[in-house]
Amino acid sequence: MHGDVGVVDLPTAQTEPSDFDAFWADTIAQTRSFPLDLTVTPHPSLLTQLDIFDVSFRGFGGTQIRAWLRMPRGVSEPLPGLVQFFGYGNGRGHALRDLRWASAGYAHLVVDARGQGHGDTDDDHADGGPSAGGFLTRGIRSPHEYYYRRVYADAVRAVDALRAIPAVDPARVGTVGASQGGGIALAIAGLVPDIAVAIVQAPFLCELNAAATLSREHPYALLTQYFADRRGDAAVALDTLRYFDGVNHAKRATAPALLSTGLLDGIAPPETVLPAFGAYGGRKQVVLWPYNGHEAGGDLDEENALEFAATHLVDVAPDRATADSLR
Repeated sequence: MHGDVGVVDLPTAQTEPSDFDAFWADTIAQTRSFPLDLTVTPHPSLLTQLDIFDVSFRGFGGTQIRAWLRMPRGVSEPLPGLVQFFGYGNGRGHALRDLRWASAGYAHLVVDARGQGHGDTDDDHADGGPSAGGFLTRGIRSPHEYYYRRVYADAVRAVDALRAIPAVDPARVGTVGASQGGGIALAIAGLVPDIAVAIVQAPFLCELNAAATLSREHPYALLTQYFADRRGDAAVALDTLRYFDGVNHAKRATAPALLSTGLLDGIAPPETVLPAFGAYGGRKQVVLWPYNGHEAGGDLDEENALEFAATHLVDVAPDRATADSLR
């Protein structure tokens, strides 16, 4: 394992609402009340060893969510799978954006964060409140209207979608992500009790009670701007954020986890990340990069992630045979 394997002893100052579990149980039940309406359509490419599929399913409020599924070509038994969201401002991107996980033998579902980047999923939900010009503060005056309620619910539904694909072993589905994707991965680990593994790099959306004073970088600067412009809303907004804080979701997680961060990170400072790592409820390995910022371990983190996933998700290498379950 590359990097410094660390021991986390930075406690959290975040608190959790008394109805945290009820709020999320209700949110997920509402989301799952819509039919999944899963579609998996082959996407043409010149790749010879991987297949790409254009996937859609119903997320929060019945919104159609788009994703790419990348898989090794020709497998004779169900594959382990990983759900991934990307960093702040990014959707699922180009069909060939990241082929690492599929090349390593996983079913890799890369999901749109609704409304972000060049993704194909619109966020047309009327949140009924002001924001500071970005997703982080959209609907922040109410946990029911907050943007990340919809995203976290979409993420749970993405796990449902990947598990529903016949070529995937539903017992060996995990989550992976960095930055915003890392924050969403933490939320999945807390909201889906039987997720198989969580791989989380430099997560955003943690220790949100203090993030606005610990980081001057975008996107936490949006919180600072919102609190500066709307001083009377700060207490209500901070109360909303308790429902979405990675610290509170990490407490409920039980899957084996690989957690990493750069100790010079100015975007997601270690003072926000390490309390979530310390709160994580499952078995965990924490890798610290003393001289790195938001990139954390970069390619070496990716090597660690491949090793960790292989240890926890791969029983035996899948046979390379002809299978036509999705082709």
